[in-house]
Amino acid sequence: MPAFTYVAKDKAGKIHRGRKEASNEKELTKQLQEAGWQVSKITKEGAGKKKKGPLARFKKVGLKDLSIFCRQFATMINAGVSLVRCLSVLEQQTANPKLKDSIRDVQNRVEAGETLSRSMMYHNNIFNNLFIGLVRAGEVGGVLDETLDRLSHFLESDLRLRSKIKAAMTYPVLVMCVAFLIVTGLVVFIVPKFIEIFKDFNVAMPAPTALLITVSENSRTPIGMFMIVCGPFLLKTGWGKFVKTKFGKRFWDKSKKKLPIFGKLGKNIAVARFCRTLATLLTSGVPILQAMETVANAIDDEVFSEIIMNARTRIREGDPIGEPLEKSGIFPPMVIQMINIGEETGALDQMLGKVADFYEQEVETQLESLAAALEPLMIVMLGSVVGFIVIAMFMPLIAIINQLSGGEEEPSGGGGGE
Repeated sequence: MPAFTYVAKDKAGKIHRGRKEASNEKELTKQLQEAGWQVSKITKEGAGKKKKGPLARFKKVGLKDLSIFCRQFATMINAGVSLVRCLSVLEQQTANPKLKDSIRDVQNRVEAGETLSRSMMYHNNIFNNLFIGLVRAGEVGGVLDETLDRLSHFLESDLRLRSKIKAAMTYPVLVMCVAFLIVTGLVVFIVPKFIEIFKDFNVAMPAPTALLITVSENSRTPIGMFMIVCGPFLLKTGWGKFVKTKFGKRFWDKSKKKLPIFGKLGKNIAVARFCRTLATLLTSGVPILQAMETVANAIDDEVFSEIIMNARTRIREGDPIGEPLEKSGIFPPMVIQMINIGEETGALDQMLGKVADFYEQEVETQLESLAAALEPLMIVMLGSVVGFIVIAMFMPLIAIINQLSGGEEEPSGGGGGE
């Protein structure tokens, strides 16, 4: 007998959700009505569900998925469609399996009487604190469509920034991978052939050649082969686990700011994200203290998060916003001045939006310059490594050629004396 999930309301107005077996929907509807309940929804278990692939549950919900979700949600809310109907349409339209399951659960909870923001809190791995905070502000202010529209713009802006960073770093990463494969191939397969020739002629090895031979011999041992094949993966995994710890994350965030070029770039990215996030929250009507806490949790930088939370404490005690941020020494003077002007004129959200625009443009310019500078730098590095290997191999070869040439000249000289 098939099973159905139902949502029904009793005479007292209380919402009931449950699961029950019945021969068909009509039979279950009749049973619930006989119990004095008003049926809101009945869904057959497994109906409309597509078979998921084995990797479907590992698929992440990206910023693009959430941005489309917010934009479509805002459009339907603005058109006067009911909240439950919006969620039902979005659940059917969403292609991402994880997001689809989350929307279905949120819809069921909203039907049961919970608010949208509270329903989303059960899926905080998809809807973060910023998302939930903005939705809550939209519900309280009665402007959920406007809030969702602002959130979609914010997600699109964040997605563009992340895409530019990824695009700028793609070429250097590819060059490093190719360089690693080339050098590994030379050291493991080509250098040993030359070593055999050198041993046959008993040539004295120069220091660069001796170093290269040592590396080649060690790389062909079981431990060496294991490190070549699994080393990069183990290093990446270990580093990933380290930076996920509180100490590791703080250490890495603090170290990044001291790097020559990447430090300034990372700081500008964090400032742009701080200004954009805070501007979006304030425009949506979120109180400043709650907005600062949400920004501290949303920004992916432990150093900035600590500064923002300290500033929040000072603001709660009555200090202006710009003063504690200025004392941190992290925020540039222009950001502080714009915040002070925005606070004085009552247009803090607008000022933060302008600062975010400026720093996002600054980050884009820095990324373009960085990409232009990294390309020749990576080529020079690859050429230097390959050149070292070639020179280290040719130095003994030249000695062998000289040895053979000298050996051929001696007999001809002796014949002339006779």
